[in-house]
Amino acid sequence: QVQLVESGGGLVQAGGSLRLSCAAAGRTFISYAMGWFRQAPGKEREFVAAITWSGGNPYYADSVKGRFTISRDNAKNTVYLQMNSLKPEDTAVYYCAAARAAGPLQILATYYRKESAYGYWGQGTQVTVSS
Repeated sequence: QVQLVESGGGLVQAGGSLRLSCAAAGRTFISYAMGWFRQAPGKEREFVAAITWSGGNPYYADSVKGRFTISRDNAKNTVYLQMNSLKPEDTAVYYCAAARAAGPLQILATYYRKESAYGYWGQGTQVTVSS
């Protein structure tokens, strides 16, 4: 079992930055790949970024690549999402999630982009970017 709590959301002007944190409760945090998703009003939840248990091979949605950085500190059971050069279209509720282990034939870059890969979700934190 993993319990996830996001924080760090808020209101920021376009071009600004925010850093989201996701604190995990559970001794097995290190064994999970972690992801960030977001859901804007009236839209489906979409993949933002993911990171493997070791912190290597991060994956990003094209819409945030070069602006957002995902990282993790396994000693603190925390995953982060640094968001720079924010745009109004980044406005959404942001969720962190812990991924189930991928099967041996899974292509990880595809697997971690799917909601179905994740078994645990946080409650979300609101990010609002004003123009």
